[in-house]
Amino acid sequence: MRISVSSDMDEPVARLLVTELRGRGHEVRTHRALRAGDDPQWAACSAAAAQDVADGTSDHAVVCCWTGTGASIAANKVPGVRAALCTDAYTADGARRWNDANVLALSLRLTSEPLLKEILDAWFAGEPSEDADDRENVARIGRMDDRGAGR
Repeated sequence: MRISVSSDMDEPVARLLVTELRGRGHEVRTHRALRAGDDPQWAACSAAAAQDVADGTSDHAVVCCWTGTGASIAANKVPGVRAALCTDAYTADGARRWNDANVLALSLRLTSEPLLKEILDAWFAGEPSEDADDRENVARIGRMDDRGAGR
């Protein structure tokens, strides 16, 4: 699987994330603090990783900033992206299942090594729900991208 990863800071958890993803056999494309010369701001690097998902360059992305909040907000501004800030495995599983999330947002401050591995396990094991209500909600998000409205 092709995964884009961004982080606005070169923190140990961000480096571990890249190592862990590559160790799981994923092809990893890095942005910002993880690749020299990129724009250093969380909004820019998160949007760049999310754009990789939107245009099909990557299958998923993981975006990181200190709290994870800004990274998730920036990623969600890219049409076609459904980014979820996940602080535990249960939330990551639910984000994939109920929301068909394609971008995982992580907090550099809160995510420990064991927690990172649990979150990644849940994220990659999760499958989008086939429940009609769940699919309609995901479709509604897509229509919001198209119209810019919550209809």
